[in-house]
Amino acid sequence: MSVTLDIRLKRANKVYHEGETVAGVILLVCKEALQHHGISLSMEGLVNLQLSSKSVGVFEAFYNSVKPIQLINSNIEVAKAGKVPAGKTEIPFEFPLSTKSNKVLYETYHGVFVNIQYTLRCDMKRSLLAKDLSRNCEFIVHCQPQKAKVVPTPVNFTITPDTLQNIRERGSLPKFLIRGHLDATNCVISQPLTGEVVVENSDVPIKSIELQLVRVETCGCAEGYARDATEIQNIQIAEGDVCHSLPIPIYMVFPRLFTCPTLETTNFKVEFEVNIVIVLHDDHLITENFPLKLCRV
Repeated sequence: MSVTLDIRLKRANKVYHEGETVAGVILLVCKEALQHHGISLSMEGLVNLQLSSKSVGVFEAFYNSVKPIQLINSNIEVAKAGKVPAGKTEIPFEFPLSTKSNKVLYETYHGVFVNIQYTLRCDMKRSLLAKDLSRNCEFIVHCQPQKAKVVPTPVNFTITPDTLQNIRERGSLPKFLIRGHLDATNCVISQPLTGEVVVENSDVPIKSIELQLVRVETCGCAEGYARDATEIQNIQIAEGDVCHSLPIPIYMVFPRLFTCPTLETTNFKVEFEVNIVIVLHDDHLITENFPLKLCRV
């Protein structure tokens, strides 16, 4: 006998803030009346920390601090054991989104080594012969916007062979001069990162100019920290040998879920950086790095 179980939230965008109520319905669709041993609904918020392969074994003390951190966990009984009539049944529910102790609800974030996720899980117990049904539904938590106004601080940069670091043979480098600015490095997460880059001159033709957004995740404890930087997205802003002295706009929207306001706690940190990457025709890579501070207003 086929039966489908689903969780439908009232908000289409599934975004909630601490202190609000998560409301929706549990939807049951079955062809004929259905016997069950109770329907329950649970809400869970977890921070999952993972070690990169290069850090495993280096820090034995980590294995204690890498346990998932529980932010929220509550359970309600939606329906006592009984029967569900044939057809479509909707059972409404409401869950207050608040933590029991002095824990903070961090913003939803899907990273590589740090994952902050909030889920609703509905379980329907059935008799021995029939399989229990369960359904998961993720919802998104945004942290409370900060009251203080964000004052953008523009950052100017100049890239020449002399400003570069990590070079083996400085003598073999072609001559070039690249200037530009970012409108702000303390960014509002819902607004794009903007600025411009200007190639004043370059002896070697330019192949491409790219904008790379990087997440820097740090997991650990007092014994030591494992810090890993991974790419979130890479946007090409110029192709080929661009006109010299022509301002090229920088424009990048921060992707939802894969970015969150910069976060620092005792066990983990989530930070963001942006790289302006200039690829020359002889495949030399010139990279300028800017740490970003993201916030929500």
